[in-house]
This record gives sequence, structure tokens and C-alpha cells, in this order.
Amino acid sequence: MDVAAMVARACPDSQIAEVVQRTGGQLSTVFEVRRTDDDPVIVKVYAPEWAWKQAKEVHVYGLLAAELDGSIPRVVHAEPAGELDAFTVLTKLDGVPLSELKPPDWRATYEQLGQLVARVHRIPQPEYGYLTDRILDPLLDNDQYMRRQFAKKLGEFEQLGGDAALREEIREYVDERSDLFAANQAATLCHNDFHEGNVLVDPVTWRVTGFIDVENAIAADPLIDLAKTVSYSIHDNADKLAGLVDGYGPLPDDWQERVLLYRVYHSLELWDWFASIGETTHLNTIAADLAELVNN
Repeated sequence: MDVAAMVARACPDSQIAEVVQRTGGQLSTVFEVRRTDDDPVIVKVYAPEWAWKQAKEVHVYGLLAAELDGSIPRVVHAEPAGELDAFTVLTKLDGVPLSELKPPDWRATYEQLGQLVARVHRIPQPEYGYLTDRILDPLLDNDQYMRRQFAKKLGEFEQLGGDAALREEIREYVDERSDLFAANQAATLCHNDFHEGNVLVDPVTWRVTGFIDVENAIAADPLIDLAKTVSYSIHDNADKLAGLVDGYGPLPDDWQERVLLYRVYHSLELWDWFASIGETTHLNTIAADLAELVNN
């Protein structure tokens, strides 16, 4: 892929000093392009089957721009596949992924995370559903949405060879607690991947500088977002959780029950994803986590 040509389309006359690959996966490959005459930029190149994600990212960053300007990348240029692969050029945020650091005070760091994700949740959405450049198959309430999502993921779990007994335990667990879904009355924008790998921090001041990667964004109950942070990054760390809650601000009385229910959903979804791409390394661990969650 011709990253230099992509930068030339977005930033004519830029002088490239170095191109460094940052990540590469099934969905896209990300490069940092360092320039002699200006700030570095990020170039994201999409695999052909995932090129539709480009419109989603542009749309979601647009939704975030007014509320979170300076804490998210700005889209400089986006171009669908043609002479070149589909690519997006973004400004580069300062900072290092939190996943690569060990702050001196986890609670203080997570208080900043709570404040940041609360700002995302100030952006209302008209309906519930998966976001692209619009809400796909939208539903009017959280009860319908989450029942549909659990049914879909349990169906995938069965088709992909998940343990039948565990599937029934999950189904019963959700059925017994499904009244919690209706407690949420308004959808908000949810990052839906707000974990330490996507949060950037200044390792000198320990200031959280922002976040990246909006590929999984949805319109949903904001507590489903907090649940993913708990599932992917907090686990049983009491300081992290206390900081997140303090920074986020007032939560509904049933927040712990709803977060636990949503954690089951996230683990189920993750098991399905790994199984669907043939990545079996973590399946037993995730299944064990699911069993522990529903039998707790």
C-alpha cells in the first residue's frame, strides 16, 4: 500500500520523514506518518471487506467533535477505494496507550476516564442500535434492543459450538434479569470499546489526553459502555472502579446489577467473535468467565 500517495492526497506538499506501522489486523492497518514540515498524522487503511467502517468512523468522529474537540482525532481526509485502498487520514493525539503504562495512582487516572466517557454519553441518540453512518435496524427502546442482541449472540454461540449447558445458564440468567433493560429510557452515543488500549495518557503529567478507535460505537444504554470498561480493563481492581464511578458522576440505583448483566453480554460477544475467526486460544477462559458471572 502506498502510504506516501495517501498522505499526498490529504496533505499536498507534505515532506515525509518516516512511516511507522502502528497496528495491523483483520479490519485495518494503521500507520503513523512523521513529517518534517508539520505535525505527524495517522493513516488508517481498510481491508476491502471492512471498508464500510470508514464511513462509520467519519460519522462518529463528527458526532463527537463538538463535545470532545481536542480529546479525539480530527478527520483530515477520507477516501473510498479507487486507485488506492480505502483510507482515512487523522490528526495524531499526544499520549501513550494506558495499557502500556502503570500510573502511580490508578484511582486518579480512572477518575479522568470516568469524566471523559461521561462526555461521550452526553450525546443523545434517537434510537437504539449499531452505528454506521446511521443507526442500523433501529429499535425504540432498550428492552427490545438488548433482548434482540442477547438472542442473536446466544444463537451464534450455539452455531459456533459453544457449550450447550453454559448457553442455557446464560439464557436463564438473562431471562431472570431482563426487567433491568427497561430501566434505561434514553439511548446515548456509546464508544463500546473504552478500554486501556484505546485511552491515551501523558506519562509525564499522567493527564488523560483523549481516546481513539470508534469502530465499535453503538447507540445504547450508557451503562453498557461502563460495563465494557469493567470487563476489559478493570476486572476486580477496586481502585480503578472507584475512580471510574467518581469521575463519571451520579449513577442509577441499579447500576451495579445492570453493569453485571452487560458484562455477560460483552463476554458472550467476545467468545462469539473469537470463535467466528477461528481464534481458539482464549475461548475456554472466556467460557469460564461467563460461567462465573452467571453463577455468582
